[in-house]
Amino acid sequence: MYTIKDKVSRHFELLLLAIVILFITASCGGGGGGDDNPGPSEQELAFEKLKGNWRITNNGKIELDGSDVAANYVGFTLSFTNGAFTTTNAGDLFPASGTWEWVGESTNQIRTGRGKVVTIVALTTTNFEFSFTKTASNAVAGVSGNYVIRVTK
Repeated sequence: MYTIKDKVSRHFELLLLAIVILFITASCGGGGGGDDNPGPSEQELAFEKLKGNWRITNNGKIELDGSDVAANYVGFTLSFTNGAFTTTNAGDLFPASGTWEWVGESTNQIRTGRGKVVTIVALTTTNFEFSFTKTASNAVAGVSGNYVIRVTK
């Protein structure tokens, strides 16, 4: 037969056990378990779209200060791998090959090994539009100005 003292003692033990369980659960992140692998970073996701071969198609363009100059770059292609790029028929826009890296933590700018900063205007798995300013200091030859290029996969 339980006495009131036994009942209080039993309730106290259950309450103490509940508090300990709550404390352990809370300190472990709510019982949902920690996420040791948070998934790919924003730059990794952007690179998944960027990698591969890009070319001028009917929806493509190469503009210099708003004027169409695509006729000067017939057959232009641009290909990205992790940290490197290659081009075909890029004329004086880009070298035939080079390196690239993200600018800081962003996913909207890359810098070539020659210091040219390229701004990503739009990037999907099939469309890539970017812009850059070509100056005498970041190019060996060619026409200086503001370029906008749209290519597709």
